[in-house]
Amino acid sequence: MNDVAARMKNDMLAAIPALRAFALSLSRKPDRADDLVQETLMKAWANMASFVPGTNLRAWLFTIQRNIFYSQYRKRREVEDADGHKAAMLSSPPAQLDHMDFQDFRIALDTLPVDQREALILIGASGMSYEEAAEVCGCAIGTIKSRVNRARVKLAEILGLDNFEAVPPAPDAPVFGQVSAQPPAAQAQERAKLRM
Repeated sequence: MNDVAARMKNDMLAAIPALRAFALSLSRKPDRADDLVQETLMKAWANMASFVPGTNLRAWLFTIQRNIFYSQYRKRREVEDADGHKAAMLSSPPAQLDHMDFQDFRIALDTLPVDQREALILIGASGMSYEEAAEVCGCAIGTIKSRVNRARVKLAEILGLDNFEAVPPAPDAPVFGQVSAQPPAAQAQERAKLRM
C-alpha cells in the first residue's frame, strides 16, 4: 500500500463517527445507519481512483453517503408509522426532563422537510462549513444558508419558542433513541405539569 492509499485509509477511518451521525440523521435507524456507513466506505475505497488528492475527502464521503441513501430510498419507499401506533407500543416514558426536551427536539426535527433537516444536520451537528455542506448537497451556498435558516425558524415555531435566541445549541451526541408517539406540544404540557 503506497503512502497516498495509507493516508486516505486513515482519513476515511477518522471520518467514520461523522459519517455515522449523518447516516443516523438520514435513516433514523441505527442498523440502517451502520449499513449505510459500511456501503459508503466500500464504495469510496473501490472508487479511490476517482478521488482528486488535495480536495475535501470528508465532503466526498458525505456526498457518496447521501447518494447511496437517496438511491436506496427511491428503491424501498417503505411505509412509515404515520399514525404512531407502532412507536407508541415501543416507547417508554423518559426519566429525565432534559431527555424529554431532547425527544421534543427530535420529533420536531423529524417533521422538517428532508432538505432542511439535512442542511441543519450537516451545519449544526456535523460541524461542516456552509461551503462543505453546499458541496455535499450539490447546491449553492445561499441555498444551504436559506435551508438552515428556514429549518431553525420552523423548529422554534414547532417547539413553541417565542424568542429565536432561546433555541439551545445542538447537543454533541448524535441523534438516536426511541421516539414518542405524542406530538411535541402534548409532551411540553406534560412536562409543565411535572414541574409544578
